Amino acid sequence: VQLQASGGGLVQAGESLRLSCAASGSVFSMAWFRQAPGKQRDVVATITRSGSATYADAVKGRFTISRDNSKNTVYLQMNSLKPEDTAVYYCNSPFRSYSWGQGTLVTVSS
Repeated sequence: VQLQASGGGLVQAGESLRLSCAASGSVFSMAWFRQAPGKQRDVVATITRSGSATYADAVKGRFTISRDNSKNTVYLQMNSLKPEDTAVYYCNSPFRSYSWGQGTLVTVSS
């Protein structure tokens, strides 16, 4: 399975972005990760095929993960963005089973 993340950009604090992750085939549980400069890649949110979601404490209440199984696509709606959300965002299975795509850069200015 190949994964392609998109939707990143430059926004101001408090604004919103919606990321998309298109998979080349059917996938089961999926996750969004992010990696800030000089830091490790951490999980942000996960979602099962049936739609059950979990969130990292740092984004709980601001981010929403969702999916469209008919399109093999996973989304990340990011609201009330903060400068500390600045990172490259990636999608993968929670177990990092697939090859990492290029990710999509999110930059939040203060």
